[in-house]
Parts: sequence; C-alpha cells; structure tokens
Amino acid sequence: MKRPAVCLSIHDVMPETLAPVAALIARCRGHGWPPPTLLVVPGRDWDRAGIAQLQRWQADGHRLAGHGWRHAIDGFGGIKHRLHSALISRRVAEHLSLDAEGILALMGRCHDWFAQQGLTADGLYVPPAWALGAVPLRRLNEQPFSAVETLRGIYSCADGRWRYRGLLGYEAGNRFQKAALQISNAVNRRRAPAAGLRIGLHPRDAQLPLAGAMERDLARFSPRPPAGG
Repeated sequence: MKRPAVCLSIHDVMPETLAPVAALIARCRGHGWPPPTLLVVPGRDWDRAGIAQLQRWQADGHRLAGHGWRHAIDGFGGIKHRLHSALISRRVAEHLSLDAEGILALMGRCHDWFAQQGLTADGLYVPPAWALGAVPLRRLNEQPFSAVETLRGIYSCADGRWRYRGLLGYEAGNRFQKAALQISNAVNRRRAPAAGLRIGLHPRDAQLPLAGAMERDLARFSPRPPAGG
C-alpha cells in the first residue's frame, strides 16, 4: 500500500504547555518522526526561559508556525460564533470575534513577534481551531505568512491554491467531540493514501479518551521505514 504524505504538528505551544509539548515531541521521536512543526501562541506570558526553549527546539529542526495571538476570546462575534464555540472550539477561536481588518492585524502582530524574540517564523499560519473567520482569501496576501491552514487544507497566499489533505485530531473533551473525531478520523484514514494527511496534536491529547488512537496513528503513519523494508 502506498504510504501517504503526512504533515505532523503540535498545537497550542504556550508557556503553560511546554512540559506536555516536550512529552509529545519525545513520543513522536520514539515513533521515528522528524521534528514536528510547533504552532506557537505569541500573546501569552512568555519569559526568557520559555523563549530559550523555543530557540532550542528551532535549533533542533522544529519549524515554528504562528497560531493566533492569545488563543482565547474576550467575547463572541455573533450566533454563529456561539454555535462554533459550543460544538467545536470552546473559547479559543479568536478570529471569529474579529472583522477582516482585525484578523489581518492579528496575523501581522503574530508574525512580527517571532523576529522580536530572535526566532524565525515559518511561512505557515494556523488560526486557533482552524477557524479563519471573516477575511476573504484574496486579502490574505496583505499579511506576512505565505500559507494558511484551515480545516479544508493549506492555502497558498502566493498563487491562491489549496493543498487538500485529510486531518486527524484527538482533542476530545466530551462525548460529542469524541464521536465526531472518531468519524472524521476514520474517513480521513481511508483517504490518506490518495489525499495525504495532516496530524494535529494538542498538549493534553495523551490524557484524553482518544489517546490510544493517537498512539496507533503515530505508529501507523510514521515515515520511518518498516523493519526489514
């Protein structure tokens, strides 16, 4: 069977999640993965020790991508945002409470933060909960990231093209989320040989109900060649 192309990322890299992120990195390494892309949330309370850890991870080969600003909302942007929060994103989809100008400003501020900390921002930006919000795709060339990832796939700002890849996730905090992710993951596993995959890990995944599925997928889709292969 053809081995699918897989992108592996760890979300929600913040000062308060550095320990579980380090544990996930070690888990991925144990399955033979190269350094995953780390999705960093700039607007948290970073100190020198936290920045130094990001610098070490970058030196070890991890790409650092932008992931919102605070990964939290101060209020809802309307009924659609409230529904999205209840069903999917809880209170992290900060793009959904902003208009297009606010979203573009947030993305620019996120990108600038990396250079201010002596870090190199990868060209990828992933909005919290993959929710891009009310900014037209044609306006994404007004911000500095070269690619934006949503649930749909990865959008290239330069040529306006999508790279469609399935998505596996494991952040199931309740029974509804668990059932929805099990269905979605099953579909995307079947499509993986043809469409490719994105695996998105979150800091608490190893303690949540789909931890076993995460472990199996890390082993199944690892780029490490099978023994004797």
